[in-house]
Amino acid sequence: MLSSTRARHLTIAVAILAGIAAAVAPHLISRVSPPRDEPITIGPAVGMPGGPPTSSEGLRQRITEMEDRIRREPRDIGAAVLLADALLRQARATADGRPANRAGEVLKTVLEEMPAQYDALRMLGAIELSQHRFREALEAARRARDLRPEDAWNYGVMGDALIELGEYDKAFEAFDTMVTMRPSAAAYARVAYARELRGNPAGALQAMQMAQQATPVQDPEAQAWYAAQIGELDLKLERFDDAIREYRRAAFVFPNYPQAVIGLGKVNAARGKRDEALAIYLEQLKRTPTLDLASRIGDLYAERGDVTASEHYYQLAEDLAGPAVAQTEANLALFLAERDRKLPEALAIAQAVAATRDDIFTRDALAWAYYKVGRIDDAFAASERALRTGTRDERVRSHAARIRAARTSKRSR
Repeated sequence: MLSSTRARHLTIAVAILAGIAAAVAPHLISRVSPPRDEPITIGPAVGMPGGPPTSSEGLRQRITEMEDRIRREPRDIGAAVLLADALLRQARATADGRPANRAGEVLKTVLEEMPAQYDALRMLGAIELSQHRFREALEAARRARDLRPEDAWNYGVMGDALIELGEYDKAFEAFDTMVTMRPSAAAYARVAYARELRGNPAGALQAMQMAQQATPVQDPEAQAWYAAQIGELDLKLERFDDAIREYRRAAFVFPNYPQAVIGLGKVNAARGKRDEALAIYLEQLKRTPTLDLASRIGDLYAERGDVTASEHYYQLAEDLAGPAVAQTEANLALFLAERDRKLPEALAIAQAVAATRDDIFTRDALAWAYYKVGRIDDAFAASERALRTGTRDERVRSHAARIRAARTSKRSR
């Protein structure tokens, strides 16, 4: 099955933005510059006091209102920034990238006319992250940091981008700066991920619980996200009852929250309740069709011996990933290599992604693709690179053990 940590890592690339409304709001309220002499009226961001909650209805309400404002006045900067904020939240809550794409279009329109418009620029970094444009996100965050070095948010976005590029020392330094400047839910979430990457899931759990506690009640979307991440860490630690509690908490505060629903399926699968897991996955697939979900379903059918059904969902997983030329993540390569499908293509995808990124999960996928095509020495080099942070990720370490054994066997012949 596709590594749950790998899937979570892909989500964190976007969802580490938890608490975005709280982080952005002070700037939205007081620092939006009008394009003309007349003043602009702007309210608080979603999830903030006085603004709509981050419930499904609250997000829809904010998006509709800001779209209407922009239709009436295309140069309304305040509306553009608030719209982008709400769209990014909706993208996370629905596991649908289209709202984030729309948010990017809105912000870039503002920045074409006003390249130094701070609020649009700082939000653009978050949007670029959600689209897996990590170098562009880093550049936007650095530009925003140079404009306002006292804003801790920019260091968080810089760190997020650096994590995805595999520049871990610089990323952790940026996260340290963020949490020192402004302790917040968003900062604690980054500390949690850094601890997990360094092989400290218990410490990660503690930091994520702090993030959850620091989240206001009017931000149910962020509350759901934090609860789901705590559930993921509990699952990693094989604390299944605790994981179920947190996933259910997430689904209660934000009904049908994708990570929560999928998490409940993963707990059932881990406990051997495959029929229950399959039912959950199939229902969720109707709402959020993804490579990860389709591959999980295919794996469960394969365990039943249903080759026709498993092949159907494996092919669906490939289709959902999109064309190889568009891959910015190595998850498709890992999916193919793990199931001995199209191995030359899997290697080509992994090599293409690794040419631009050096994060440990990309290196792990590259290592496994090399291993599957028999390039053991190359696999070993990539695998050692994947272990460099001290990660305790089960899939990464399992791959490394098998690659080392193969290399030892090869050298003893």
